[in-house]
Amino acid sequence: MDAAQPSPEKIMQIATGNWAASILAVGAIHSVFTHLDNGSATPQDVAKQAGISVRGSQVLLDGLVGLGLVEVSDGAYRNSPEASAFLVEGKPSYFGAFARHQFMDMARWSTLPEVARTGDPVAPDTADVTENPFWESLVPAIAPLSVPSALTAAEKLDLAQAGAVSVLDVGGGSGIYSVVWLGINRQARSTQIDWANVNRIAVAFTARHGVAERFRTIDGDFHTVDFGTAEYDVGVYSHLAHQETPDDNVAVFRKFRSALKPGGTLVVNDFVVDDGRTGPPFSLIFHSMMLLQTRHGSTWTKHDYEVWLQEAGFTDISFHPTPSPATLVLAR
Repeated sequence: MDAAQPSPEKIMQIATGNWAASILAVGAIHSVFTHLDNGSATPQDVAKQAGISVRGSQVLLDGLVGLGLVEVSDGAYRNSPEASAFLVEGKPSYFGAFARHQFMDMARWSTLPEVARTGDPVAPDTADVTENPFWESLVPAIAPLSVPSALTAAEKLDLAQAGAVSVLDVGGGSGIYSVVWLGINRQARSTQIDWANVNRIAVAFTARHGVAERFRTIDGDFHTVDFGTAEYDVGVYSHLAHQETPDDNVAVFRKFRSALKPGGTLVVNDFVVDDGRTGPPFSLIFHSMMLLQTRHGSTWTKHDYEVWLQEAGFTDISFHPTPSPATLVLAR
């Protein structure tokens, strides 16, 4: 084919994307990366440790080599640096649970043609169901996704030197911000507002990381729970704005403005898109998930956040990239 002619390679990669996602997820389900990390080096070794067939082991290893997640030399297999960092069970940065969750949720995507036609999700809006079990499986799976943003925010706010700060994490899920921040600052305390079933996960998670004595929870719907008045130095609103309407986001930001002490900072973390909706790529693609799961959710623009935060009373607003697909918005 002439080098100047378009190639179908990119379309092929996209069209077979479910193959790649499935191979990754099944590799995680059978702990292939963990077994490789523990010294298994052949399809036979992996099959024995994982309790799967040798044929299945070879197929998974071939696929993972093709995806660049496993390397092979003279018949010996080993994890790539990315797989070693993010796909070995027991490591704080483990992303395998996220891959497994996405695989189990794959059937939902078959409804996309109908959802695109109507503009409404086929299943109930995940944000409308009280103590939805969906969150119980999702929040632990996505916890590592927030670590880069939490670390970036801690640096921007100089939390390590901030002394006895108080944090309000609304819709905090697994409690990952509290785990990261309370680990950095031994004087800090954190309060999380979320559904009771999710808060139970957070309590256990913070206990495993040794910060539970400085962590408390308030059960309930953050739309109706009172945030308090001038009680907190820092507020966190992470990966929630995308599922809310503009009016709901303004209302929540107003509650944060009241809950923060004078000079306090609100940290918003989400998949923010450029004002012309030209990027970033992941944020644009994530919009389709909001179509599948919510009636009003979206990936909102920088201008949207500026307007909402100003309407809620914030005047100093800045945007900061993170090592993840998410963007930090800091508002004072």
